[in-house]
This record gives sequence, C-alpha cells and structure tokens, in this order.
Amino acid sequence: MLYQKELETALNAVGKASMLCQDAQKDFVNPGTVEKQDRSPVTIADFGSQAVINLALIKAFPNDPVIGEEDSAILKENKELCQKVMNLVRKQSGDISETQVLEAIDAEPIDKDFTRRFWTVDPIDGTKGFLRGEQYAVALALVENGRPVLGVLGCPNFPADNGKKGCILYGLKGQGSFMYSSDALKSFDTIEKKISVARDSSAENARFCESFEKAHASHDVHAQICRIVGIKASPFRMDSQAKYAAVASGKASVYLRLPRVKGYKEKIWDHAAGVIIVEEAGGRVTDFNGSALDFSAGISLLNNTGILATNSHLHEDVLKAIKIIREQKK
Repeated sequence: MLYQKELETALNAVGKASMLCQDAQKDFVNPGTVEKQDRSPVTIADFGSQAVINLALIKAFPNDPVIGEEDSAILKENKELCQKVMNLVRKQSGDISETQVLEAIDAEPIDKDFTRRFWTVDPIDGTKGFLRGEQYAVALALVENGRPVLGVLGCPNFPADNGKKGCILYGLKGQGSFMYSSDALKSFDTIEKKISVARDSSAENARFCESFEKAHASHDVHAQICRIVGIKASPFRMDSQAKYAAVASGKASVYLRLPRVKGYKEKIWDHAAGVIIVEEAGGRVTDFNGSALDFSAGISLLNNTGILATNSHLHEDVLKAIKIIREQKK
C-alpha cells in the first residue's frame, strides 16, 4: 500500500505522544491551573509530544523536513522544566539523551520549501481544552505539493464509536478515513473502523461545530450563517481539530471557523491533518470563498480566509449563506 511506512510511523508516533499528554495531564494539571493561567503543564506536554513525534520521523524519514510549532529555547533556559519533559519522553521513547531530544524539537529546517514534501505537527492543538480536561488533539500530517496526503489525529478525550473515551483517527489519500479506539494507543493490533461523514442532507437535522473560545472565532457570524442555511440545533463547541473528527465521524455536519481578528491567517499545523481526514471520510473542506486550502504558501494559509468543513451535502448551501452575509456587510 502506498504510504504504508509513513502511516505506520505516524500512527505509532501520535499514539505515544497522546499517552505522553495524558501522563502530563495527570501529573501536572490541577483544578486551579486554568484560573491561574499557568501554562507550564501544557508547555511540558507540548515539548514532550513534539519530541516524541519528531524523533520517530527523523529515524524513519531522515530526509523529510518537519514543520512544528515549538522550539527548545525555553527548555535550554529552564533545567527543571527540561527534566520534566525528559522524564515524559523517555517513558515513551526509551533511553535517549537530552541533546537528542532538544535537537529533535528543533528539527525544523532553516530553508523551507512548502511546495515539496514535508510533515507538519501540532503537539497539542487546543491548549484550553487540554487544561480543562476537555477536547484537545495531537495532530500530524504529511503534505505533498501543497496538499495533505496523510493525516493522523490523536484525540484522548473524543468519544470512539464503541463508546469508549479516546480515539485515534487517520485519513490516507485514496484509501479513506479510519478510527481506532483508545485501546490502540499502546498497540495498533486492535481493529480499525472506517468512518464516514453524516449522510443527511437536511439542514434542519444538521449539527454544526465551532471553537469553544469566543476569542478564536466569530460565533455571531457563524450563527447568522446557520440561520440562513436553516440549521436549528445549538452549536457543538469544542477546542482543537477534534472538530474535524466530529465532521469526519458523522457527529456533526458542518464546521465553521472565521477568525475574529481581521487579516488573521490560520497556521498549517492547525488544519492539515483534519482536512485529509474529513475529505477521505467523504466530506469537503474549503475556505469561505470555496477554494481548496493551500498548504504551499508557508506556515500560514496565506491564500485562504475562513475554514468550512462539511459532509459535502450542505457545502454549497453554506457557501451561499456566507456570500449573502458578505454582501450585506458591504
């Protein structure tokens, strides 16, 4: 199968990184963390998760560029923080030196060519969700010629189809999208289940999802769009690329994301994995103009504004609603 080695490497790396995040959450997050705005638990998990993933990619594909969200500067300055990260990484990756871990975190190349093959990783997508013990994701994608061809999402708190808490999803170009339950975190010998988007084309029965945080997306504009389309259900709000998981697995039919800050451009690691998973599950992902997301322009989606992911059936209706609202604001 095409991309077999890439898929096996990515699944195992995201599985280990997801377990690391669970360990960090158990050991370092407490009920007062969010109120105190203490970022140290998520910092530890971010660095540890990225290190575990990058170590696996470097070993399997030493010539592939890896574009990640973090660098190791803080760890080099804070030995106590670094030691906590090392303890978590060694639990998942074995006896490995501090130098190897720091170099792995900093594996991003100086000269980046986003038109060629590269990996992009978000070690913890959904900081607030992680700290609240709610939805967050470990995201890894392989991009070729400006388009994701493989995406893996580790969602430790997202419900699997068997009713258990936690799952790993992946989408592979031309092969479909699949879900493993949380049992697969330690071993992928468990049976995977093919997933697909919701088949219902009725807006009245559709659910849509959006970011939990009002600061991250325009909830008011999203509500206007849904009223025009005829979506009556309350929004399904959650952090991270778990929203893509909701659409891909049929738990929601529409995901809307229009940033509140004018001119803001989305980062590639926040969407690459989710895009291919939704598309291979039978869905469609574009920007608010109906254009495909372009991952070849740099670390940001410079050629796109807004994100719309749907079960395909409702996509054109939502785009028409977006156009109506834009014309009203002129």
